[in-house]
Amino acid sequence: MRVLSLLGAAALALPVASLAQPGERAAGRRLATEMCGECHQVRPNIPVLYQYPPSFQDIARLPSTTRLSLNVFLRSNHKNMPNFIIAKPDADNIIEYILSLKRQ
Repeated sequence: MRVLSLLGAAALALPVASLAQPGERAAGRRLATEMCGECHQVRPNIPVLYQYPPSFQDIARLPSTTRLSLNVFLRSNHKNMPNFIIAKPDADNIIEYILSLKRQ
């Protein structure tokens, strides 16, 4: 019983920053528009002039689109994309925005 109490106390002592925290959707939409909007259709319900690269709405609809997959994607080099270096808080915000499109 004492071991469980110690484990519980240790868990409460962890810094808040170490806990997974989602980003902010509005900030993510603004960042996505600024950084990705030249090539991708970032906002939903806007007529698409071309099909490639996929819109953020199409990316959000993929069954494989998860917080983890987007984290990996945003931290990897891509052949047909500029190699942006996105700060973790900015990436979290963009991810939150894309995941919000999945829920629409």
